[in-house]
Amino acid sequence: MAGQGESPAVARRRVRLALRRARDAKGLSQGAVAAHMQWSISKVQRIESGDNAISATDLRALLSLYDVADPEEIDQLLEEARISRRQRWWTNPEYREHLTQAMMQLIQFEAEAVEIRSYQPVLVPGMFQTPAYAQFLLGAPVFELTDVQQKVRLDVRMRRRQQVIESGDGPQFYLVLDESVLKRVIGGLQVTADQFDLLADLAQRPGIRIRIVEYTEGAVLGSGGPFTLLDLGEDGFDGAVLYRESFTTDLIDHDPKQVRFHRTVFETLWAQALNEEKSIRSIAAAAAQLRTRHDRF
Repeated sequence: MAGQGESPAVARRRVRLALRRARDAKGLSQGAVAAHMQWSISKVQRIESGDNAISATDLRALLSLYDVADPEEIDQLLEEARISRRQRWWTNPEYREHLTQAMMQLIQFEAEAVEIRSYQPVLVPGMFQTPAYAQFLLGAPVFELTDVQQKVRLDVRMRRRQQVIESGDGPQFYLVLDESVLKRVIGGLQVTADQFDLLADLAQRPGIRIRIVEYTEGAVLGSGGPFTLLDLGEDGFDGAVLYRESFTTDLIDHDPKQVRFHRTVFETLWAQALNEEKSIRSIAAAAAQLRTRHDRF
Protein backbone atom coordinates (compact mmCIF):
# COMPACT_ATOMS: atom_id res chain seq x y z
CA MET A 1 0.00 0.00 0.00
CA ALA A 2 2.63 2.53 1.03
CA GLY A 3 5.07 3.79 -1.54
CA GLN A 4 8.76 4.34 -1.03
CA GLY A 5 9.95 7.61 0.45
CA GLU A 6 8.12 10.43 2.08
CA SER A 7 4.53 11.25 1.19
CA PRO A 8 3.62 14.42 -0.74
CA ALA A 9 1.18 15.57 1.95
CA VAL A 10 3.78 15.39 4.73
CA ALA A 11 6.44 17.06 2.59
CA ARG A 12 4.05 19.89 1.73
CA ARG A 13 3.26 20.40 5.41
CA ARG A 14 6.96 20.74 6.25
CA VAL A 15 7.50 23.28 3.49
CA ARG A 16 4.54 25.43 4.50
CA LEU A 17 5.56 25.41 8.18
CA ALA A 18 9.16 26.33 7.31
CA LEU A 19 7.99 29.21 5.12
CA ARG A 20 5.61 30.52 7.76
CA ARG A 21 8.31 30.40 10.44
CA ALA A 22 10.76 32.17 8.13
CA ARG A 23 8.21 34.88 7.32
CA ASP A 24 7.44 35.38 11.02
CA ALA A 25 11.18 35.60 11.82
CA LYS A 26 11.52 38.28 9.15
CA GLY A 27 8.58 40.19 10.64
CA LEU A 28 6.57 40.28 7.41
CA SER A 29 2.84 39.97 7.00
CA GLN A 30 1.29 37.87 4.26
CA GLY A 31 0.17 41.10 2.61
CA ALA A 32 3.71 42.47 2.61
CA VAL A 33 5.01 39.26 1.04
CA ALA A 34 2.31 39.35 -1.63
CA ALA A 35 3.15 42.96 -2.46
CA HIS A 36 6.89 42.30 -2.69
CA MET A 37 6.43 39.18 -4.84
CA GLN A 38 3.67 40.81 -6.91
CA TRP A 39 1.38 37.93 -6.07
CA SER A 40 -2.19 37.93 -4.84
CA ILE A 41 -2.44 37.55 -1.09
CA SER A 42 -4.56 34.45 -1.69
CA LYS A 43 -1.56 32.78 -3.34
CA VAL A 44 0.55 33.36 -0.22
CA GLN A 45 -2.29 32.08 1.94
CA ARG A 46 -2.75 28.93 -0.15
CA ILE A 47 0.99 28.15 0.03
CA GLU A 48 1.11 28.61 3.80
CA SER A 49 -2.12 26.68 4.36
CA GLY A 50 -0.87 23.73 2.32
CA ASP A 51 -3.64 24.04 -0.25
CA ASN A 52 -1.10 24.64 -3.03
CA ALA A 53 2.25 23.01 -3.68
CA ILE A 54 4.99 25.55 -4.43
CA SER A 55 7.27 25.57 -7.46
CA ALA A 56 11.05 25.54 -7.07
CA THR A 57 11.25 29.04 -8.59
CA ASP A 58 8.73 30.52 -6.17
CA LEU A 59 10.33 28.73 -3.23
CA ARG A 60 13.78 30.11 -4.05
CA ALA A 61 12.32 33.60 -4.35
CA LEU A 62 10.59 33.38 -0.98
CA LEU A 63 13.67 32.00 0.76
CA SER A 64 15.71 34.88 -0.66
CA LEU A 65 13.13 37.36 0.61
CA TYR A 66 13.26 35.76 4.05
CA ASP A 67 17.10 35.78 4.07
CA VAL A 68 17.31 32.00 4.32
CA ALA A 69 20.85 31.36 3.09
CA ASP A 70 21.89 27.98 4.53
CA PRO A 71 22.57 25.77 1.45
CA GLU A 72 21.59 22.59 3.26
CA GLU A 73 18.29 24.04 4.44
CA ILE A 74 17.55 25.37 0.95
CA ASP A 75 18.33 22.03 -0.67
CA GLN A 76 16.19 20.18 1.86
CA LEU A 77 13.21 22.48 1.27
CA LEU A 78 13.62 22.23 -2.50
CA GLU A 79 13.59 18.45 -2.25
CA GLU A 80 10.50 18.50 -0.04
CA ALA A 81 8.81 20.90 -2.46
CA ARG A 82 9.58 18.47 -5.28
CA ILE A 83 8.07 15.59 -3.32
CA SER A 84 5.02 17.69 -2.44
CA ARG A 85 4.20 18.05 -6.13
CA ARG A 86 4.35 14.31 -6.74
CA GLN A 87 0.91 12.89 -7.38
CA ARG A 88 1.61 9.15 -7.64
CA TRP A 89 2.50 7.99 -4.18
CA TRP A 90 0.99 5.03 -2.48
CA THR A 91 -1.59 3.39 -4.67
CA ASN A 92 -2.66 2.41 -8.17
CA PRO A 93 -4.37 4.78 -10.64
CA GLU A 94 -7.59 2.76 -10.48
CA TYR A 95 -7.70 3.55 -6.73
CA ARG A 96 -6.80 7.22 -6.97
CA GLU A 97 -9.62 8.12 -9.32
CA HIS A 98 -12.18 6.85 -6.80
CA LEU A 99 -10.76 8.60 -3.71
CA THR A 100 -11.12 12.23 -2.69
CA GLN A 101 -8.04 14.42 -2.39
CA ALA A 102 -8.67 14.73 1.35
CA MET A 103 -8.80 10.95 1.73
CA MET A 104 -5.52 10.58 -0.18
CA GLN A 105 -3.91 13.09 2.18
CA LEU A 106 -5.45 11.40 5.23
CA ILE A 107 -3.87 8.08 4.27
CA GLN A 108 -0.49 9.76 3.92
CA PHE A 109 -0.79 11.50 7.27
CA GLU A 110 -1.89 8.25 8.95
CA ALA A 111 1.35 6.67 7.76
CA GLU A 112 3.35 9.43 9.49
CA ALA A 113 1.25 10.01 12.61
CA VAL A 114 2.50 9.19 16.10
CA GLU A 115 -0.95 9.64 17.67
CA ILE A 116 -4.46 9.63 16.22
CA ARG A 117 -7.54 10.84 18.07
CA SER A 118 -10.97 10.23 16.57
CA TYR A 119 -14.52 10.94 17.69
CA GLN A 120 -17.42 9.16 16.00
CA PRO A 121 -20.98 9.93 17.14
CA VAL A 122 -22.95 7.65 14.81
CA LEU A 123 -20.95 4.79 13.23
CA VAL A 124 -17.92 2.61 13.83
CA PRO A 125 -15.12 4.39 11.90
CA GLY A 126 -13.89 2.98 8.61
CA MET A 127 -10.66 1.26 9.57
CA PHE A 128 -12.38 -0.47 12.53
CA GLN A 129 -15.20 -1.87 10.36
CA THR A 130 -15.76 -5.47 9.35
CA PRO A 131 -16.12 -6.04 5.58
CA ALA A 132 -19.84 -6.78 5.97
CA TYR A 133 -20.52 -3.65 8.03
CA ALA A 134 -18.54 -1.53 5.57
CA GLN A 135 -20.22 -3.07 2.53
CA PHE A 136 -23.66 -2.28 3.90
CA LEU A 137 -22.73 1.35 4.51
CA LEU A 138 -21.00 1.82 1.17
CA GLY A 139 -24.00 0.34 -0.61
CA ALA A 140 -26.42 2.84 0.92
CA PRO A 141 -28.36 4.67 -1.84
CA VAL A 142 -27.51 8.07 -0.37
CA PHE A 143 -23.86 7.68 -1.39
CA GLU A 144 -24.65 6.73 -5.01
CA LEU A 145 -21.42 4.73 -5.34
CA THR A 146 -20.82 2.41 -8.26
CA ASP A 147 -19.82 -1.20 -7.65
CA VAL A 148 -16.23 -0.32 -8.55
CA GLN A 149 -16.19 2.65 -6.16
CA GLN A 150 -17.59 0.49 -3.37
CA LYS A 151 -14.94 -2.18 -3.97
CA VAL A 152 -12.10 0.34 -3.98
CA ARG A 153 -13.26 2.09 -0.80
CA LEU A 154 -13.77 -1.21 0.99
CA ASP A 155 -10.28 -2.35 0.03
CA VAL A 156 -8.80 0.96 1.17
CA ARG A 157 -10.52 0.69 4.56
CA MET A 158 -9.14 -2.78 5.11
CA ARG A 159 -5.65 -1.73 4.02
CA ARG A 160 -5.75 1.31 6.30
CA ARG A 161 -6.52 -0.99 9.24
CA GLN A 162 -3.57 -3.16 8.32
CA GLN A 163 -1.27 -0.15 8.13
CA VAL A 164 -2.43 1.78 11.18
CA ILE A 165 -3.79 -0.85 13.59
CA GLU A 166 -2.41 -4.26 12.70
CA SER A 167 1.14 -3.42 11.60
CA GLY A 168 2.51 -3.50 15.15
CA ASP A 169 4.35 -0.19 14.79
CA GLY A 170 1.45 2.14 14.06
CA PRO A 171 0.44 5.26 15.98
CA GLN A 172 -1.18 5.34 19.38
CA PHE A 173 -4.90 5.44 18.58
CA TYR A 174 -7.50 7.04 20.87
CA LEU A 175 -11.11 6.50 19.79
CA VAL A 176 -14.22 7.93 21.44
CA LEU A 177 -17.57 6.52 20.34
CA ASP A 178 -20.93 7.90 21.30
CA GLU A 179 -23.21 5.38 23.00
CA SER A 180 -25.56 5.66 20.01
CA VAL A 181 -23.04 3.67 17.95
CA LEU A 182 -23.85 0.66 20.14
CA LYS A 183 -27.61 1.15 19.70
CA ARG A 184 -27.62 1.32 15.90
CA VAL A 185 -28.10 -1.90 13.90
CA ILE A 186 -26.20 -1.78 10.59
CA GLY A 187 -26.72 -4.53 8.04
CA GLY A 188 -28.71 -6.74 10.41
CA LEU A 189 -28.27 -8.21 13.88
CA GLN A 190 -25.56 -10.71 12.92
CA VAL A 191 -23.47 -8.17 11.00
CA THR A 192 -23.64 -5.66 13.83
CA ALA A 193 -22.85 -8.26 16.50
CA ASP A 194 -19.80 -9.37 14.52
CA GLN A 195 -18.77 -5.74 14.20
CA PHE A 196 -18.96 -5.17 17.95
CA ASP A 197 -16.98 -8.36 18.58
CA LEU A 198 -14.21 -7.05 16.32
CA LEU A 199 -14.34 -3.65 18.01
CA ALA A 200 -13.98 -5.23 21.46
CA ASP A 201 -11.04 -7.31 20.19
CA LEU A 202 -9.27 -4.31 18.68
CA ALA A 203 -9.83 -2.35 21.89
CA GLN A 204 -7.63 -4.84 23.75
CA ARG A 205 -4.64 -4.48 21.42
CA PRO A 206 -1.55 -2.52 22.47
CA GLY A 207 -1.74 1.04 21.21
CA ILE A 208 -5.53 1.06 20.79
CA ARG A 209 -7.65 2.77 23.42
CA ILE A 210 -11.42 2.97 22.96
CA ARG A 211 -13.91 4.71 25.20
CA ILE A 212 -17.70 5.04 25.07
CA VAL A 213 -19.30 8.34 26.03
CA GLU A 214 -22.80 7.76 27.41
CA TYR A 215 -25.92 9.65 26.39
CA THR A 216 -25.91 11.57 29.63
CA GLU A 217 -22.45 12.96 28.93
CA GLY A 218 -21.15 15.22 26.21
CA ALA A 219 -24.52 15.84 24.57
CA VAL A 220 -23.54 19.34 23.44
CA LEU A 221 -19.93 18.70 22.50
CA GLY A 222 -20.82 15.49 20.68
CA SER A 223 -23.35 17.16 18.42
CA GLY A 224 -20.69 18.75 16.19
CA GLY A 225 -20.09 15.66 14.06
CA PRO A 226 -17.19 13.23 13.58
CA PHE A 227 -13.57 14.33 13.38
CA THR A 228 -10.07 12.91 13.47
CA LEU A 229 -6.87 14.56 14.71
CA LEU A 230 -3.49 13.31 13.54
CA ASP A 231 -0.44 14.28 15.60
CA LEU A 232 2.69 14.14 13.45
CA GLY A 233 5.06 14.47 16.39
CA GLU A 234 6.46 17.96 15.95
CA ASP A 235 5.58 21.66 16.11
CA GLY A 236 2.76 21.25 18.62
CA PHE A 237 -0.62 22.18 17.17
CA ASP A 238 1.14 23.36 14.02
CA GLY A 239 2.30 19.77 13.55
CA ALA A 240 -1.18 18.25 13.73
CA VAL A 241 -3.90 18.08 11.13
CA LEU A 242 -7.68 17.77 11.37
CA TYR A 243 -9.83 15.57 9.14
CA ARG A 244 -13.59 16.04 8.93
CA GLU A 245 -16.21 14.41 6.75
CA SER A 246 -19.93 14.51 6.05
CA PHE A 247 -22.18 12.57 3.69
CA THR A 248 -20.70 13.96 0.48
CA THR A 249 -17.61 15.97 1.42
CA ASP A 250 -14.43 15.65 3.42
CA LEU A 251 -11.50 17.95 4.11
CA ILE A 252 -8.10 18.27 5.71
CA ASP A 253 -7.70 21.36 7.90
CA HIS A 254 -4.24 22.64 8.94
CA ASP A 255 -5.50 25.66 10.92
CA PRO A 256 -3.91 25.50 14.41
CA LYS A 257 -6.98 27.21 15.90
CA GLN A 258 -9.28 24.50 14.55
CA VAL A 259 -6.85 21.78 15.61
CA ARG A 260 -6.63 23.24 19.12
CA PHE A 261 -10.42 23.58 19.41
CA HIS A 262 -11.10 20.01 18.33
CA ARG A 263 -8.36 18.71 20.61
CA THR A 264 -10.09 20.43 23.53
CA VAL A 265 -13.41 18.89 22.50
CA PHE A 266 -11.81 15.47 22.24
CA GLU A 267 -10.09 15.65 25.61
CA THR A 268 -13.34 16.76 27.25
CA LEU A 269 -15.23 13.83 25.72
CA TRP A 270 -12.41 11.44 26.65
CA ALA A 271 -12.60 12.54 30.28
CA GLN A 272 -16.42 12.20 30.31
CA ALA A 273 -16.41 8.73 28.74
CA LEU A 274 -16.35 5.35 30.43
CA ASN A 275 -12.82 4.07 30.99
CA GLU A 276 -11.39 1.48 28.61
CA GLU A 277 -12.29 -1.53 30.74
CA LYS A 278 -15.92 -0.48 31.18
CA SER A 279 -16.14 0.51 27.52
CA ILE A 280 -14.98 -2.95 26.38
CA ARG A 281 -17.61 -4.53 28.63
CA SER A 282 -20.28 -2.25 27.12
CA ILE A 283 -19.25 -3.18 23.59
CA ALA A 284 -19.21 -6.90 24.41
CA ALA A 285 -22.61 -6.62 26.12
CA ALA A 286 -24.08 -4.90 23.06
CA ALA A 287 -22.79 -7.75 20.86
CA ALA A 288 -24.27 -10.37 23.21
CA GLN A 289 -27.66 -8.64 23.24
CA LEU A 290 -27.74 -8.58 19.45
CA ARG A 291 -26.89 -12.29 19.28
CA THR A 292 -29.68 -13.06 21.73
CA ARG A 293 -32.14 -11.11 19.57
CA HIS A 294 -30.84 -12.89 16.47
CA ASP A 295 -31.25 -16.33 18.05
CA ARG A 296 -34.90 -15.66 18.80
CA PHE A 297 -35.75 -15.56 15.09
